[in-house]
Amino acid sequence: MTDRPNYISSAGYRALREEYEALFAVERPKLVETISWAAGNGDRSENGDYIYGRKRLREIDRRINFLSKRMASAKVIDPAGHEDKSRILFGATVKLVDEKGEERVVTLVGEDEADASAGRISWQSPIARAIRGGAIGDVRRVVLPSGTREYEIIGINYP
Repeated sequence: MTDRPNYISSAGYRALREEYEALFAVERPKLVETISWAAGNGDRSENGDYIYGRKRLREIDRRINFLSKRMASAKVIDPAGHEDKSRILFGATVKLVDEKGEERVVTLVGEDEADASAGRISWQSPIARAIRGGAIGDVRRVVLPSGTREYEIIGINYP
């Protein structure tokens, strides 16, 4: 993990917490029970339930460890509490238009809750870094893998 803060919305934090609790309190105990049962069946070298169960248990433990570190470093931000709502900050929903006239709506969220297909982009993504701090009417240049694009900010909204 890095030393920078893990900014996240309250909904994003809740989703991390729910996943953690589901893995730790439900899925992991069931799997441990299955592994225990499989171990009691004799030869473990050719026991598929035992081998798969141990592999899956390691995956779950890694995910639980990852989630606990992300939650420990989380800094929950309430976008509604921002004083200057005329500037783009964490949690803003922004309406952009590119040089071709195509509109795009994005919401700046934490890295753990980003989903580009739903319009939620990480506040550390190239587009978010370019538009952060911007106001309506500003034109920002964004360097993307597909090339450089210019976006004009035409709307800013906070929940």
